[in-house]
Amino acid sequence: MPRKVIVDLDPGIDDALALCMLLFDPDWDVVAVTAVGGNVPPHVATRNAQALIAYLDPPRIPRIGAATAPERGLPVDGRFANSVDDLRDASLTVAELRTPHPSEKLLTDEVRAAPHAVTVLALGPLTNIARAIQRDPEFPVLVHRLIIAGGAIQVPGNITPAAEFNIYCDPHAAKIVFASKAAKTLVPLDVTNRVNFSLSFLNELPPETNKIGALLRKILPAKFRAYRQHLGLETIHLHDSLTYLAACRPDLFRYEELAGDVETVGEITRGATIFDRRPVPAWQENRLEVAVGIDAAAIRLELLKRLNAAAQAAGNVESPP
Repeated sequence: MPRKVIVDLDPGIDDALALCMLLFDPDWDVVAVTAVGGNVPPHVATRNAQALIAYLDPPRIPRIGAATAPERGLPVDGRFANSVDDLRDASLTVAELRTPHPSEKLLTDEVRAAPHAVTVLALGPLTNIARAIQRDPEFPVLVHRLIIAGGAIQVPGNITPAAEFNIYCDPHAAKIVFASKAAKTLVPLDVTNRVNFSLSFLNELPPETNKIGALLRKILPAKFRAYRQHLGLETIHLHDSLTYLAACRPDLFRYEELAGDVETVGEITRGATIFDRRPVPAWQENRLEVAVGIDAAAIRLELLKRLNAAAQAAGNVESPP
């Protein structure tokens, strides 16, 4: 029987790839897609989530939650100064939601409707998850598990020297989530940085006649250009897609239970994830299952396998996206 999942995301090219696989994965029942500001501003995140679902037209249409800005605002508009992560190259059109529901309301409603049965895949900043916790104090014990893309343990950050992007965007929200009683899995840069995708990855995508293949062939080249122009790298990382795989194939990862917290006020350490490795950690509630190792070769094969299976289920395009 498929497992229920809510996808909380800030699409985003990598988020779009993960969503393509999830919506057509027979092992998962995507009950809601909740947008959050991060890679793109909140209103763009909501529009992109709508547009992706409308274009992909999965067998079951999930509920869509609308993003709103965190109380303190977003410190950045995207990973790079002129972000290409807004899916502009896809040229997707969509009618705006007439009566949008806030993302945090959908999170609490769906978890209340199926206690202990809903996994939340958090692929963006943790704004919505923290608000769900504040809205419904029982949310942490009713959700099955939070699987979070974010943080850095022993590697540099990817937005500042100390911080990973998702945590940096809303560190106050991340601090609330880390301290909650929810079962939590963290998939940090320490493992997602170990899987690199070169330009040859474009040749392994489904054909452009396929609905998913056509979409990815339009949007992925922009990610390669951004990594090359801004980071001087010839390969890209797919942090969100690997977090999806951590939910599907936890056996391909190695985990440790760690006590973690988030720096919220440091002048140069805002958003840093700190882990208490002492024999008796100071933080007792802040327990997370943290991915610390990965079978990179197997993960790459698994991603291609699931991507092609999703493409086959999605079918071909009637006209280009």
